[in-house]
Formats: sequence, structure tokens, C-alpha cells
Amino acid sequence: MTANREKEGLKSLGAKTCYSMDYAPEVLETFVNKHPDNDYWVQFNCPEFTSLCPITGQPDFAEIKINYVPAERMVESKSLKLYLFSFRNHGDFHEDCVNIIMKDLIKLMQPKYIEVVGLFTPRGGISIYPYANYGMPGTKYEKMAETRFFNHEIRG
Repeated sequence: MTANREKEGLKSLGAKTCYSMDYAPEVLETFVNKHPDNDYWVQFNCPEFTSLCPITGQPDFAEIKINYVPAERMVESKSLKLYLFSFRNHGDFHEDCVNIIMKDLIKLMQPKYIEVVGLFTPRGGISIYPYANYGMPGTKYEKMAETRFFNHEIRG
């Protein structure tokens, strides 16, 4: 099993966990999708996401939901956990966090389709639920992204 992880270039899986205290997209790792011709969903839920308000420095808490249809590469879950943890001391607005996560994952694995939603807990009496999505340009997933975006209902 160790040889397979090394062959795939995976460093985090099975290794001692080192948590980054700063935003760290470089911890993200991928592996080969064994079923690139199939359309299927992969969903990750991170119910303990934290970041910092860039103005007050106060912590913000959220559940981050990531749904994607993989192409050739898939994100490795432990590296994703470490990446999301790296936002703990990162100061950005809710909307920025969701868009940064989505863009980093697009850059990493070039999925057919991806959507990211942040269900942030209320602060000052207001909840914010930003949603961002992307479909691979020039494919049916681009149209799917448009359709899902215009028909999307965020529920907390």
C-alpha cells in the first residue's frame, strides 16, 4: 500500500499529521480517477471549518460543502482536510473563502464540475451562505453549472 501512495505522489495519507497555521494550498494532493469516463458525484462536508474575519480578527465558523464530478484527477481527502484547516488563521470574508476554495480545487484537479457552499454560523444576527460553482468550459458541464447556479437554493 505504501508503494502505491508513493507512486501516486501522495505524501499526507498515512503520514504523521502536520497542521499548517497559515493558508496552505500547497498541501492539496490528487490521485488518479479510476473511472474518468463515468459521471459521478463526490461530496465532502467539513462541519468544523473556521477562518478569521479580516476586519475584526474574530473567528468565523461554517460547514463547507464541496460537490464535484471528477475528470482525470481527484482530491485526496486528508490533504483536503489539512488544506481546509489552514484557513483557521486566515483572514478573509465568507464569500472569498468559498471562491478561493473552489478556485484552488479547480487549479488542482480540473474537475468536470464543482460547487462549493459555505454555511456560516450567524454573527451579529446574520447568517451568510455563499455559493460558487464551475463547469468545464466547452462541455455539457458548463451548461450544467449555469443551470444549477440559476436554480440554486441555499439551505442552512
